[in-house]
Amino acid sequence: MKKYLVLVAGGNGTRMGSSLPKQYLHLHDQPILLHTLKTFIAAFEDVHIILVLPEAYLTYTKEIFAEYDFHYPVTYVIGGETRFHSVQNGLSIITDGGIVFVHDAVRCLVSADLIRRCYEQAIEKGSAIPVVPMKDSVRMIDEYGMNHAVSRNALRLIQTPQTFKTEILLPAFECTYQESFTDEATVAEAYGQKVYLIDGEETNIKITSPVDLMIAESYLKNKNII
Repeated sequence: MKKYLVLVAGGNGTRMGSSLPKQYLHLHDQPILLHTLKTFIAAFEDVHIILVLPEAYLTYTKEIFAEYDFHYPVTYVIGGETRFHSVQNGLSIITDGGIVFVHDAVRCLVSADLIRRCYEQAIEKGSAIPVVPMKDSVRMIDEYGMNHAVSRNALRLIQTPQTFKTEILLPAFECTYQESFTDEATVAEAYGQKVYLIDGEETNIKITSPVDLMIAESYLKNKNII
């Protein structure tokens, strides 16, 4: 079955305090983006990569790939106004059936094992949304500014790659954008599809701040030692 990766790399460096978008910052001697791409290729050597990125960084990305001798075939797509529109643009070039992964480029610690598990479950159930349990206590603030405790046992933190059969996700993304669309699962649900969760990984963090970058650097360093 064909495998497609829609890799969303449209972030900027605002919270990182950098003028360079996060996916291009160096982690363990190479850009974050390359770590992510290489893990997907390690999981599946036949994955079709669709890289969604800002138009202003198209040439820069190609230069980065050349500098680091990354020659795996990549289809470039320009991102949209929101994540929804960026993913929609990426999905629009898929014409054949298969399994599609939608992943954040800055979740560079994702493992090949999680990718493969998502693939297998998506074949079986139609979708695989990685999640991890909440560790902290949680409180909800209502419309009146009052707060109350919420049981964390019923809550999960969402990760990527959110993985679907193309026959589910492609028609779902033909809809009009809504503010409630925070990820691919919410779009699929709005289309009337049930989504299925799968155990994610604590290490599959999203690099959004300098602290995240330090954590990722430490993890990769220790991983290589082990």
